[in-house]
Amino acid sequence: MAVLIVAAVLVLLVVVVVFKSIALVPQAEAAVIERLGRYSRTVSGQLTFLVPFADRVRAKVDLRERVVSFPPQPVITQDNLTLQIDSVVYFQVTSPQAAVYEISNYIAAVEQLTVTTLRNVVGGMTLEETLTSRDEINNQLRGVLDEATGRWGLRVARVELKAIDPPPSIQESMEKQMKADREKRAMILTAEGNRESQIKTAEGAKQAQILAAEGGKQSNILSAEGERQSRILRAQGERAAAYLQAQGQAKAIEKVFAAIKSGKPTPELLAYQYMQTLPLVAKGDANKVWLVPSDFGKALEGFAKSFGNQGDDGVFRYEPPTADVAQSRPEDGDDEVADWFDTAPDPAIAQAVRAAEETARTPVDTGPAGVPRREPSPHRPVLSPAQQQQQEPPAEEQPRPAPRADDPHGKPWQPPGTFQ
Repeated sequence: MAVLIVAAVLVLLVVVVVFKSIALVPQAEAAVIERLGRYSRTVSGQLTFLVPFADRVRAKVDLRERVVSFPPQPVITQDNLTLQIDSVVYFQVTSPQAAVYEISNYIAAVEQLTVTTLRNVVGGMTLEETLTSRDEINNQLRGVLDEATGRWGLRVARVELKAIDPPPSIQESMEKQMKADREKRAMILTAEGNRESQIKTAEGAKQAQILAAEGGKQSNILSAEGERQSRILRAQGERAAAYLQAQGQAKAIEKVFAAIKSGKPTPELLAYQYMQTLPLVAKGDANKVWLVPSDFGKALEGFAKSFGNQGDDGVFRYEPPTADVAQSRPEDGDDEVADWFDTAPDPAIAQAVRAAEETARTPVDTGPAGVPRREPSPHRPVLSPAQQQQQEPPAEEQPRPAPRADDPHGKPWQPPGTFQ
């Protein structure tokens, strides 16, 4: 029985010795081994044999990059505002021996060093600079922490500010300021939109007025051209009508004069005709009193004696001359007035109307300055006032007939109803 107990104790002792002499260190971890209380070696990612009861593993250190988030810390800015700032530190253990022997708790040391450095950096900035200079704060924190933790066997990779919370009153003021800025930008954009709209509207109105003025110009030109041609045609028609009327009056006078000559009027007949005409003369509204001279009969008698011949019965009668000289006057078919009665349309007028219509239908070309320009029509070239005056044909001069052979004053013959 005693032998069994001793054997069991020996087996247990062997197991304990074997357990104490073997250590398995996984990858990405480092084990700091001490022998008899002093640093012996650092092993990582391997199976390690220890001297029983002489060697021991002091600590195992994680060699991977670690992320440590610290709770919000109150920080006072340069303009005496208290901010709550959350920070995140990314670091990695590069020397397990220094991390174990140089500092007791490197995580707490990193936290406190981050808080103090953050307060030093932010304390020299205003609120606006703190909110807009995160990259600068991160770089300053990383530089200070990396330099301070280097002797602890740590390497600080990055430092980030997770949140910066100003006081509630400051947040409300910032929200009002942001709202005012946005309203300002909205008003500016609205004003710019209204300005652009008014500019476009004004440009459209300008183009419309230019086109309307161009159309009015063409309309006035066509109206003036039509009025001119109308007056010319009306004057030509009145001239032809006056000529025909004068011819008719001339024929009537000839007939009346021939009838008077053939009738051989006496002074009594002339007096009778005068007495019949006298009431018609006195019929006007402006004629109030008419005085007939008493010697009117004697005047007629002297007129008859001067131009008449006394017959066998003692009565003076007008005797026509044996041979009347034919008066020279233009006949109805004279070449001089033949074109006065042409009712065919004038080809020049028709061509001018067609040219004006083509000009009105020509599209308006807008220039770079927004002013429309129209190319001159090929049918009607644009001329200056001096060129137009040079091209205007001179007024037609009416040929004057030669003086009558029997006219003692040498005056030319004129149609009836005209004066010179």
